[in-house]
Amino acid sequence: MLPTPSTDHVSFDRVYEPAEDSFLFLDTLSCDRETTFLRQRFAQCSNGDHASPCILEIGTGSGVLLAFITAHSKKLFGRPDVLTLGADINSFACKATEETVRTACRESTPYLNPGHGIYLDTLNANLGDALHSGVVDVLVFNPPYVPTEDLPNPSDHESYNQFDHGTTTFEQDSHLLALSYAGGMEGMEVTNKLLDRLPELLNPQRGVAYILLCVQNKPQNIKQRVQNWGTSWRADTVGSSGKKGGWEKLQIIRIWRSADP
Repeated sequence: MLPTPSTDHVSFDRVYEPAEDSFLFLDTLSCDRETTFLRQRFAQCSNGDHASPCILEIGTGSGVLLAFITAHSKKLFGRPDVLTLGADINSFACKATEETVRTACRESTPYLNPGHGIYLDTLNANLGDALHSGVVDVLVFNPPYVPTEDLPNPSDHESYNQFDHGTTTFEQDSHLLALSYAGGMEGMEVTNKLLDRLPELLNPQRGVAYILLCVQNKPQNIKQRVQNWGTSWRADTVGSSGKKGGWEKLQIIRIWRSADP
């Protein structure tokens, strides 16, 4: 089992604390099925493309998942030259992520980790808005998936997204935490925006996305939506956690283009 990065330095008053969904992501990406898939897809001669894979996590929170991918890139992808990049609308999460990733890489040892990836940056940006088309090889997204009546008010964000004399207010902390869980109608308003852009963001040859959903998000409908993008598109559940009334409470779906018809 690969070690989980430490987040002891993170203030969880305003940054999402790693929980069941976070750990499901770590377990899914490091299971034999997914490491085999990733190693084959990103072998250095895959599709004639030798370029280093670019991994983007949207909504990094504490940075535990991006740190895990960066620190264990050799084990996950079979190659250490993996480039990792984060994006979070919460500026406090961006700062936390940078420290989490750098600590995880610094504390790794040659025995446990024969080669970690190259961390680029964590952008204070919404979804994939700061990126050009086709640059992402692997996108991971643990979205705000809880159904809520409303999303956090965007007009408050500019003032709430920064320190004020080194302190934060209860209202500010509440706004920033809501960004990590409040998903609006059916918990899908934020995820739908990302899905609309996903075919454009992903590398057209080898791009793949991992997205976490809960049962209220209607994962089967999402899979069908992806398959409606074209005959080459695939969507499959590759991780699940617990059951409720016979349904998986949490699922991670993998979205990718297949070379097979």
